[in-house]
Amino acid sequence: MTSAPIVVHPPLGTGGRRVAARGRILGLAHNDADVVEFLRRAGLEDAEMLLDDPAWVKWRGGRAHYYEAA
Repeated sequence: MTSAPIVVHPPLGTGGRRVAARGRILGLAHNDADVVEFLRRAGLEDAEMLLDDPAWVKWRGGRAHYYEAA
C-alpha cells in the first residue's frame, strides 16, 4: 500500500475532523468513537485497531486523536 486509504483531516475551526476513505468523505468526527463508527459503516469491522496504524490511517494536521477547534 503506497498511502493510507483512510485520512483524518485537520481539526476544523468549529471542532471535529472530516474522515475520508479512498477520497470519499465518511463524516465529521468529534472523537475516536465517531471515526470507528464511520469505518465500520464502510465495512472495516476491526476499525478501532486501525486508528494508530499508519499503513491504514493518516492523521493530517494537529495531533492524532485530537478533535477540538483549531
